Amino acid sequence: MLTRKQHELLMFIHERITETGVSPSFDEMKEALDLASKSGIHRLITALEERGFIRRLAHRARALEVMKLPEQATAGAPRGRAGFKPGVIEGGRVEAANDTRELSLMGKIAAGTPIDAIEHETARYPVPEAMLGSGDHYLLEIEGDSMIEAGILNGDMVIIRSTGSANSGEIVVALVEGEQATLKRLRKKGASIALEPANPNYETKIYGADQVAVQGKLVGLIRRYH
Repeated sequence: MLTRKQHELLMFIHERITETGVSPSFDEMKEALDLASKSGIHRLITALEERGFIRRLAHRARALEVMKLPEQATAGAPRGRAGFKPGVIEGGRVEAANDTRELSLMGKIAAGTPIDAIEHETARYPVPEAMLGSGDHYLLEIEGDSMIEAGILNGDMVIIRSTGSANSGEIVVALVEGEQATLKRLRKKGASIALEPANPNYETKIYGADQVAVQGKLVGLIRRYH
C-alpha cells in the first residue's frame, strides 16, 4: 500500500518516462509534488525502491526505471502512445548484428555550453535497425555534462533522427541563432522556446521561436567503455 505522495511520485515518474523516455530530475519531482526540499523526494524514491515499484539504473545519474504500477492505476487503463524511449547500447564495442544500418558520425555536440554547429562526417558506425525505425539518422558525440540526469554522459554517441520539429519535452539537437548546436530538452512556452539542461549546475535558456531550429530528436545512445 502506497502513501498518497508515494503514489503521486510514482505516477509522475511513469508519465514522464512514457512521454519523454527519461526520468524527471529531482527538481522537477519536487516541483510536481509541491515539496519544500529534495530530501523529501529522496525519501519517497527510497520507499518506492524498497517496495519494488522502481529501480535506479546503474551508470546513469539519477535515472530511474518503473518496475510496476499499483493495480488501481493499471486496471482498465487506456493504452496511450508509447512515447519516446531511447535505446542504449553499452559496452566496449557495438555487437555485430544481421540487421544493421551504418550511420555517419557528424562530429561533436555540446551537452553544456553550445559549441560550433554540426560538422561533416568523421566516421561511420553500424547501429541495429531495431533502434532506428523509419527516417534518416546520424550520430553525434557528446561533449559536456549538462544532460547527465537524463543518462547522457560526456563521450557518449547519441543517435539522432533527422527532423525539423519536436514536441515539448523531447530531447533535441537545437541550432541556436544559426551558429551553435546543443543537445537539450525542448520546452515550448507560448511564443518562446526553452532549452532545458538535465543538470542543476546549468541554467535553462529562453529564446524566441525564430532563434532556435530543431535539427533532430534523440532516439538512442551508444556508450563505449575504454
